[in-house]
Amino acid sequence: MSLAMLRTLEEKVDPGHTSLIVVDVQNDFCASDGAFGRLGRDLHRVQEMVPRLKRVLVAARTAGVTVIFARYTQTPATESDVHLEQRQRGRANIEYCREGTPGADFYEVTPQSGEPIVTKHRYSAFINTDLDLILRSRGIRTLIMTGVATNGCVEATARDGFMYDYYIVFVDDCAATYSVDQHQATLNNIRDAYGIVVGSEELCAAWTSENRLG
Repeated sequence: MSLAMLRTLEEKVDPGHTSLIVVDVQNDFCASDGAFGRLGRDLHRVQEMVPRLKRVLVAARTAGVTVIFARYTQTPATESDVHLEQRQRGRANIEYCREGTPGADFYEVTPQSGEPIVTKHRYSAFINTDLDLILRSRGIRTLIMTGVATNGCVEATARDGFMYDYYIVFVDDCAATYSVDQHQATLNNIRDAYGIVVGSEELCAAWTSENRLG
């Protein structure tokens, strides 16, 4: 049976069928002493984003939105020659998010009891994980995309989410990367082909009782 099309922001982010996806907010990607900090990446946009993300997490939990955390890890068993070549070519062969190290731990965000944590080994949280099963088991239709990095794992997950027929709501100021140009390029891609882009204040306003009842 075909479901009714969701057109407005309020319809799309209704807590009954929406999941907030928090992608890769981990020490190696965000902390000054993490791998990307040691690599010399400009972290200020990432670190300035996190307090806004924490406020959205509070709003989502208050509204009853399903919150799911995705975390990137690597082990010797999950690395490939393709992954190693990319790391050696573009990231000075620095290891990051090695399973069991502090770098793989969450950065200033903490999953609450009952909130699923999806461990992934590739950019997209859909590749060889249970994410799609978790979402469909909970009747989710919309993914609210947040996290790090905008143009990497967040965009990859958003693209695959769209391909699996989820509505995509990408939160501009609750995703971050290390380059303004790369951030904007992803937002352009999302608007053009994969979903809608909103700010955190607009998103939280859509969860107020007045808007939901209107």
